[in-house]
Amino acid sequence: MKLADIRKFSTEELTKETVKLKDEIAELRRHIYMGDNQNVRSVRNKRKDLARMLTVLSEQLVKEAK
Repeated sequence: MKLADIRKFSTEELTKETVKLKDEIAELRRHIYMGDNQNVRSVRNKRKDLARMLTVLSEQLVKEAK
């Protein structure tokens, strides 16, 4: 997901998306551990998306606090 797209989300939407991404990452790890999924790179991409969302979320929370 692009950073410009993430910046369009509101604070509530970002928190929901981060929870959803954390669940997806956990599910992908389970599938990799069980041998169902061979695409390890997908976990890396999801983690990077999660980091981007958390960064934008913290920026928005700082702006709201001022």
